[in-house]
Amino acid sequence: MDTETAGDGRETPARRRGQGELEAQVLSVLGEATEPVTAAWVLQRLGSGLSYSTVITILTRLHAKQAVTRTGPKRPVLWQPVANEAGLAALRMRRLLDKQSDRDAVLSSFVSVLSADDEELLRSLLAESGPGAPAAPADRPEG
Repeated sequence: MDTETAGDGRETPARRRGQGELEAQVLSVLGEATEPVTAAWVLQRLGSGLSYSTVITILTRLHAKQAVTRTGPKRPVLWQPVANEAGLAALRMRRLLDKQSDRDAVLSSFVSVLSADDEELLRSLLAESGPGAPAAPADRPEG
């Protein structure tokens, strides 16, 4: 079992990370890079007692989620963020929405539970997106 050392020298069980927390940390570290970097570079900057294989696993998962890119088969493999933490959350939201059979109901339910400030921000962002943005569901032709 993984342990951490408390301030008084006692070993305590390691705190379990929240879902996505390690991915967010890796993305944050990648965001500090000025060019594509190796997994070893990421591991060194995380400095949290993780193994190299754990970092590779997280980077591979982020790659599958299209949140990072990686170089081809040459070694060493270099990693670069495509999305920051907010972008990763947006990708997750989009994937969840894409899995739903009734997108209109999901979006309607989502909007109905937004705070007034969040609803105003969403309206503002939609207005800013302009004419080149995808059509809203009500604007789509029936098919």
